[in-house]
Amino acid sequence: MTMSYGVQSRLLLLCPGQGGQHAAMFDLARSSPAGHDASAQLASLALAAPARPDRPSANQPPTDLTLASGVDIYANRNAQPLIVAATLSMWAAIREFAPTPALVAGYSIGELSAYGIAGAWTPETAVRLAAERAQLMDDCAQALPGQTLTAISGLALSRTASLLAEHAFYMSIENGDDTCIAGGPANRVQALEQAVHAAGGRSTRLPVEVASHTPYMQAAVAPFAAALQRTEFQTMSAPVLAGIAAITVNTKTQAVDQLSRQLAETIHWSACMDAAAEAGITYALEMGPGAALSRMLQSRHPHINTRSVADFRTLDGIRKWLERAAE
Repeated sequence: MTMSYGVQSRLLLLCPGQGGQHAAMFDLARSSPAGHDASAQLASLALAAPARPDRPSANQPPTDLTLASGVDIYANRNAQPLIVAATLSMWAAIREFAPTPALVAGYSIGELSAYGIAGAWTPETAVRLAAERAQLMDDCAQALPGQTLTAISGLALSRTASLLAEHAFYMSIENGDDTCIAGGPANRVQALEQAVHAAGGRSTRLPVEVASHTPYMQAAVAPFAAALQRTEFQTMSAPVLAGIAAITVNTKTQAVDQLSRQLAETIHWSACMDAAAEAGITYALEMGPGAALSRMLQSRHPHINTRSVADFRTLDGIRKWLERAAE
């Protein structure tokens, strides 16, 4: 059934990065036939290669993707394709009643999901690209071992940037005026965190051994650009916000450039949220797993009606919210 949505309403779809994944992240999508089929195919594809004894077989349902089954959903190699698979499974579940978005944005690996939602490539292609991206990043971490990420808040970004430079760290993601993720050498993170605390800030060490979006990942940029260039790119139904430049992208040339450079350059997520507001976005839905992006957007731009699929128990609840938000 086709819904009638207000002509002034403009929907933003948000695609999360790592951190919010959980063992039940396919469950809500699986409650629709389309979502069920997508979940079964994409989750299996995400864990298909290289084959390992601790991975489920291709016909094992996504409900068995639990930590108890031996699949570490937080390991970078598994997490990236699984998050893309979960996000695009949710889109398969709601796209029959959701309006075409005015804009799609993704946080880190979520930017690959965004292009899948926008129709640049198939969901299967997005999951395969996520697996290749994860492998290239893991290769960088093995070549330059001893990497880590830490979340820093409570200090102006200019002050944080000075402290990072003093301790050989880099700005990985700018989340707000006083919040960011920083990446650098694990053997210097304690000294950095002590300096942050002395300056009146806060820090939280992240359980990550890949310094994403920093020069540590530079060796992955060219091969990932080549992989993207080889990939068939279809006409997009909506533009995607590029994380490193906060610009709208709707061509393959732009996508290859922005997605590959993103591996080794700072993501300006706060600028992306501002760009969405400036584009006239009136409501936003985070596709899950997790709700970190919706919370950040709601805090920064409270006039945008923002929710996450994680807030709902049923797909019908999402449908009704979209109808109300579009009025």
